[in-house]
Amino acid sequence: MRAFMVMGGWLLLGLSVSTGAEGTFTRVDPKISIACPEVAEASGLAVSSRDGGFLWVVNDSGAKAILHLVGSDGADRGKVTVEGAENVDWEDLCSFQWKGTSYLLIADTGDNSSSREECTLYIVEEPKLPSAGDRLAGTAKPSWVIRFRYEDGPRDCESVAVDHVAGKVILVSKRTKPPVVYELPLKPGKDGIATAKRIGVTSVEPPKGVPPLPYIAQPTGMDISDDGTMGAIVSYYGVFLFERKAKEGWGEVFAKAPVVLTPHGMSQAESVAFAKDGKSISIVSERGDRRIIRYER
Repeated sequence: MRAFMVMGGWLLLGLSVSTGAEGTFTRVDPKISIACPEVAEASGLAVSSRDGGFLWVVNDSGAKAILHLVGSDGADRGKVTVEGAENVDWEDLCSFQWKGTSYLLIADTGDNSSSREECTLYIVEEPKLPSAGDRLAGTAKPSWVIRFRYEDGPRDCESVAVDHVAGKVILVSKRTKPPVVYELPLKPGKDGIATAKRIGVTSVEPPKGVPPLPYIAQPTGMDISDDGTMGAIVSYYGVFLFERKAKEGWGEVFAKAPVVLTPHGMSQAESVAFAKDGKSISIVSERGDRRIIRYER
């Protein structure tokens, strides 16, 4: 999303709002930053399913169709070009395991003007990680591609996650009031264009007393914990956690009142990712801030 930048520093300068959620996940002072100069507008973040010490990052619209690999210290560990893919407006990135194989899902779902008749999800087998001291290089081909439409017309969407147990892709719209929750099958039929079905609505309104800056209550990134017990949505204000009980659908989960974590204080946070053990949450910003913010349980 290139249209607007929210300066989030004010949230940590006397205007942060205590929500009582700090006992769940606590924001720790950032100690690492993304070193790769090619990652200029990080719009998607995922923790590797092969090794939780690695992060995958993608750039926003207009950049090359590349997956960037970042080490646990923020170091540039290389990149992979996705063959046959186009970065129209990449807005999120997910990692998951499916039938014993590790995959990455790239969400080409950004649509500021809500005019795209069709959006695309690229599912790529996660590349093998480099050995110590080495850098990743090469290409990868999508294992499958999901082309889809929303059942109620075009939507801007920057928040996409995978429930690998249910075999579902969950999407949350931006710019609609309220944000709408949709779902798609992870492996739709081979022919035609899939349809994202509306399953509910959600809210990521900041606490009372926070100035109503533009887009501050809009979802800009999402992830689902590997065990399926939590969903996280990030906005320009902060991180919102939604707890999931057994047998609840994601429409029910995201309709609940979330737990609001301490503000992240980033300039334009657009990516959130759970660690595979569920003990931490990482966030990166699209512009103006190369830090990797972390919340620890």
